[in-house]
Amino acid sequence: MNERSDLDLAAVREALQRERTEILAMSASTADSRRPVELDQQSVGRLSRMDAMQVQAMAQAVDARRQGRLKRIEAALKRLDTGDYGYCLDCGEEIPAKRLATDAVTERCVDCAA
Repeated sequence: MNERSDLDLAAVREALQRERTEILAMSASTADSRRPVELDQQSVGRLSRMDAMQVQAMAQAVDARRQGRLKRIEAALKRLDTGDYGYCLDCGEEIPAKRLATDAVTERCVDCAA
């Protein structure tokens, strides 16, 4: 496939790399909240442990979404490297620039995504 002339691919790459860096930093900064909850009954009560477990579960869910987004960013960067960025993975047609501007990791055109 050919590179898209209607897209500023350098700006797209920069934005994706910046988002990847931000996600990695956020993931690292919240690592403590995803660790297993201590079940020492002498130091905290049952409700406090339940609250801590709920916070842990929410932090794990948020990080799972971050990791999914990170995988999509990595895939978009690979498509940029191979010249396939901006083309639908299913049908091969160009994905409209407005759709890519909304979400730079978009992999499919509107028809194939439906």
